[in-house]
Amino acid sequence: MSDRGDTITITGNVATPPELKHTPSGVAIATFRVASGQRRYDREAGAWSDAGTNWYTVSAFRTLADHAFRSLQKGDRVILTGRLRLRDWDNGTRRGTAIEIDAEAIGHDLLWGTTTFRKDSQGAVGDGTRPAAQGSADDAWAAPGIDASPSGPEVPSTEALLVGAGSGGSSSTGGGETPF
Repeated sequence: MSDRGDTITITGNVATPPELKHTPSGVAIATFRVASGQRRYDREAGAWSDAGTNWYTVSAFRTLADHAFRSLQKGDRVILTGRLRLRDWDNGTRRGTAIEIDAEAIGHDLLWGTTTFRKDSQGAVGDGTRPAAQGSADDAWAAPGIDASPSGPEVPSTEALLVGAGSGGSSSTGGGETPF
């Protein structure tokens, strides 16, 4: 059995509907399985092939558990990071090793689709043990060194970042293409 707590980041599909449970002391725990398939390009065959699937049991705690339970569905493509745990098991007839991840962050994988984010109305941060002070420097959404008040520095629009200054609306790559 290994409980080294190595950090791991994976992408994969939610394979089971998330379940939400609470400990006797009230701590929320969400659990679900993630299938992370590996694909490789076979140059000889000139095609992509599946190279196996790794299965992980994911556990999220406290506020992250509540958010994961409300946000994730079976089949969703996700990216997550957390602490890796390997646990040996034996049920009398079979033995094996369970690969588990204690999630620290979970999100939809935007390579495969879009999502709409909604900030928690309670303003919980971190482990969910304290609410953030609204509009203060302790606000979890405030960027360091940037005043969130209306009189704060102006943030350039995405268009301003893509279009060269003084170029009359065409990009610096010519032909109206974005530089990406």
